[in-house]
Amino acid sequence: MSEKDYYKILGISKNASQDEIKKAFRQLARKYHPDVNKDADAEDKFKEINEAFQVLGNPEKRAQYDQFGTSAFSQEDLRGFRNQRFDFDDLFRDFGFGDIFDIFNHREEYQDYEEGADLKYDLEITLEDAFFGVEKIIKIPVHEICKKCGGRGAEEKYLKQCDKCDGSGKLKIIRKQGFTQVVTITTCDRCHGEGKIALKYCDFCKGKGRIEKIQKINLKIPRGINDGQYMRLEGKGELGKNAPPGDLYVVVHIKKHPIFRREDANLFLDKKIDLLTAIFGGEIEIKNIDKKIKLKIPAGTQSHTSFKLKKQGMPLLNSKRRGDLFVNVIVHIPKISKFKEKFLRKLI
Repeated sequence: MSEKDYYKILGISKNASQDEIKKAFRQLARKYHPDVNKDADAEDKFKEINEAFQVLGNPEKRAQYDQFGTSAFSQEDLRGFRNQRFDFDDLFRDFGFGDIFDIFNHREEYQDYEEGADLKYDLEITLEDAFFGVEKIIKIPVHEICKKCGGRGAEEKYLKQCDKCDGSGKLKIIRKQGFTQVVTITTCDRCHGEGKIALKYCDFCKGKGRIEKIQKINLKIPRGINDGQYMRLEGKGELGKNAPPGDLYVVVHIKKHPIFRREDANLFLDKKIDLLTAIFGGEIEIKNIDKKIKLKIPAGTQSHTSFKLKKQGMPLLNSKRRGDLFVNVIVHIPKISKFKEKFLRKLI
């Protein structure tokens, strides 16, 4: 069974308080509860959210999960968490609401829920940076709430209550079908769920409620990171709407090195040696990324012979161990004069 990240499922950080866990669950449950969301995958999504809440919402179970993951619970336990039944009315009554329609009397609870978008940033570093680790300052364009209007799109003095929804942000439409009534709750199309209408837009954000800014992040690249690996920075993505911000994914790309080739934690290089060293043997010097290394060449070494230097490669990520360095020696055959050629032929 694959490991589940309950914190990610609820969109919260690992140090979230119990109140934050309950609030996140309430928002997601309202969005995916099968009684209100008829999408084909809504029920499965709600069960997943329910499972996460049943664990994280219980301090004892949360401690077990933090230490051992989902392996702390049996399959029967997990099925019970997923299938814990909630009626929609009861769900919100447990959190302090008396009736399903009372939800819409609390503006902070019923506004549209929209998770913050995740962002991707491509970062190019050198092989030396990956070997030693490095700190980089990156700049990410993101949005923040307009400080002048507080994200409302207009200053308070230029806001008036929406006369279509009476400030609720929602419209309740009741239709009779035989002996039953069908109640539909929709977002007000005049104020777009805000409950207020702007008489004059904020001149700073032009009514958007958000402004763009450049976010500077001091990023620590760990030793041993490989090409294509990424770092997840929680909460550094775009703003959410009544929801946590998204995450930033920094994808690392390593520049091609003029000398070394890399395969996972192993390094490879070609080293030319002269003909005499290949014939009689000797010692050569290898300039590795972090230090110089002496390599003994035995007599009679053939060209393209590979020598393995243990623990002289790249560091393994989050480890003190290192890979190996493979040195491929190439015998350099010089051009010789006719006189030297005759002399060498006599020797051979």
